[in-house]
Amino acid sequence: MGLERREAGWLVEEFFLGGEPSAKADLLAAASRRLAGEPLQYIIGHWPFRSLDLDVDARVLIPRPETEELVDVALGELDRDAVTPLIVDLGCGSGAIGLALVSELRERGVVATLVAVDESIDALAVAKANARKHRVLTASFVQSSWFRELDDSLRGSVDLIVSNPPYVGGDEFEDLDPVLRYEPLGALVAPDSHGCAGFDDIATILDHGLEWLRPGGVLVMEHGDQQREAILAYAIEQGWQNVRDLDDLSGRPRIFVGSRP
Repeated sequence: MGLERREAGWLVEEFFLGGEPSAKADLLAAASRRLAGEPLQYIIGHWPFRSLDLDVDARVLIPRPETEELVDVALGELDRDAVTPLIVDLGCGSGAIGLALVSELRERGVVATLVAVDESIDALAVAKANARKHRVLTASFVQSSWFRELDDSLRGSVDLIVSNPPYVGGDEFEDLDPVLRYEPLGALVAPDSHGCAGFDDIATILDHGLEWLRPGGVLVMEHGDQQREAILAYAIEQGWQNVRDLDDLSGRPRIFVGSRP
């Protein structure tokens, strides 16, 4: 079955089942939005991410498969002796990464505390709604540009920092799929820095992350497929240890891992 037929089937399932009088009009309106180029995920209003069904709209990025892989890596990096780990999700958007981690740890009998951080108050509203939807009661939400507004009491005590920061360069963005123009630009595109396109927010996280992690704490961060060399070199320069970079399932460089000495 082609993609168009699958999408049509999803729209029918979402808008036309149940026999409501307005169902046909709702379906036609949804189909018109899709034909105009709007992402299916925003039209439906929710999308799966690992075991979660997340509410999504134009205030947040659409969760993607490579970010699901980041959750696997993060789970593998958590100290097995940490029974109440403290996790910070930087640039949380819909809450996908942090909420998935807390939910899956809960299934293992581990009670994790999540601090979900985003500069966008609109994105935080979506993340809060998703936390309520999935009954994640150990999460707090902070409006902040990266670490700037975090409570100082967290400094040096975080077990795990996870992030899917903006990492697309401005020139690169112009050549990407036009559907990305429906998503929040500030969550996708970052300024160039250190001689690398779209590297500025990644550099900020590497600059300050060590201050917030406990000794042995880990950063797991998604990045662009042209940024491996720059991220590894800069992380080593900033004093990160055990640095390595992993490919995603498509074979592209995607996930940085580093720890505090």
